[in-house]
Amino acid sequence: MHVLDNPVWHALKGPQRALGRITDLAGCFDEDVSRFGALANEPETEVAWRDLAQLLGPQGTVELAGDLPEPPHGWSVTSRFDGLQMVGDGIQGPTARRPQHRGATIPSGTQITPEARTVETIAPSPERLGPANVPEMLALVEAAQPGPFEPRTIECGVYLGIRIDGSLVAMAGERIRPPGYSEISAVATHPDYRRLGLAKQVVLAVADTIIGRGDTPFLHALLDNTAAVSLYESLGFTIRRRVTFQCLEAPG
Repeated sequence: MHVLDNPVWHALKGPQRALGRITDLAGCFDEDVSRFGALANEPETEVAWRDLAQLLGPQGTVELAGDLPEPPHGWSVTSRFDGLQMVGDGIQGPTARRPQHRGATIPSGTQITPEARTVETIAPSPERLGPANVPEMLALVEAAQPGPFEPRTIECGVYLGIRIDGSLVAMAGERIRPPGYSEISAVATHPDYRRLGLAKQVVLAVADTIIGRGDTPFLHALLDNTAAVSLYESLGFTIRRRVTFQCLEAPG
């Protein structure tokens, strides 16, 4: 089985073991890091589900991804949705791409009309974000709704963001990191600054970091989010497989 067939399991068994809890058959991230958990590749199903329930605690919640069996009695599926797993094996390195605009220096107080706003005129290069930036990252996630982002998700890897007039308006970073791969996640752009190419800029910047480390970037997108899928394909991501995501509640 390829590591990307069960990336959460391989991440928790390997590079990100310190960010969660794990047994021989099940694992989950700490709840303030990520909502994801996993079952072993070929588990004794009944025992694996029991292990996962013990890790979560009574009525604990978890998000599982992949080709999963129906959960046993006592578990509740609170939501289920389809997505795509995409791998960035076609991303060109920064030197092979056409030159990136890094943003012009705009004098303080200059008023830029919405019609004149472009990534070339207002967006500086992405900057590294750290724990001190978590409150504004959470505020951006609340405004942009890219998906789950918890107070300690930043511990999963590198996060980069773009500021305009001092405010964080776009970001992306790393979440699940199985051996040899790293998932780009939390791709968020504030609603007031969309359609400027900011998502492309931060995704490619994070991808460059991953590739520079010797790993391969991958990501997940909702199946019906055709705009995001088209963007990622234009950057060099290819669809690897369809994935089902399930949010579950453990027995009480």
